[in-house]
Amino acid sequence: MKLRIKFSKKGPLRFIGHLDIMRYFQKAIRRSDIDIAYSTGFSPHQIMSFAAPLGVGVESEGEYFDIEANSVTTADDMIKRLNAEMAEGMVITGMRILPDNAKNAMASVKAASYRLNWKEGYAPEYDLSAAVARFHDQKEVTYVKQTAKSTIERNLKEAVYELKAIDDRTVYMLVDASSAGNVKPGAVLECLAGFYNREYNSNAVQITREDTFTDSVDGVFLSLGEVGETF
Repeated sequence: MKLRIKFSKKGPLRFIGHLDIMRYFQKAIRRSDIDIAYSTGFSPHQIMSFAAPLGVGVESEGEYFDIEANSVTTADDMIKRLNAEMAEGMVITGMRILPDNAKNAMASVKAASYRLNWKEGYAPEYDLSAAVARFHDQKEVTYVKQTAKSTIERNLKEAVYELKAIDDRTVYMLVDASSAGNVKPGAVLECLAGFYNREYNSNAVQITREDTFTDSVDGVFLSLGEVGETF
């Protein structure tokens, strides 16, 4: 059966890269005696799929990965056993059984919500509320990224589904996080700063992913943690 596991990652663990996070959970699952299924073949491995890996330094309250299990007890029991193996800053917060036809976590991702806070001792050099209002007033907000091989140009108005200033140093946004159209929250702040000819200082802002979402239902994105059944 397929299980979806929700977890949060905060503190120093935000600096651990995705591959190390995968290894971390593989070991935690073995130590907690979760009856995970393994692939067949010459080199069996745990059947596991992560949704939209985080960038290094980004905290999260809504990360997900899917596993296949041969058997289960209860969600509360399995969460308790996994949390007993977690380091400080990593917490398992939910678990559900997925329907057999559910897409894996990675393929399911359509959007993600973020909270961006300017750190103590820093502050935006412009009015956040005015910058957000200016973003909404534009018919098109073009973001240009230069890579080693090409120049990528994107209209952020098509990829930012919600954007608001919470206070004078906090922004909330809901953006495209699909494999084809993924938008990094820093790109949005870069454009806001650009309205006022300011540079975006990524070191001044703590980014926290609040949740990750799949296809919308009646125009509202559904959290990955709401897919499936409790047990």
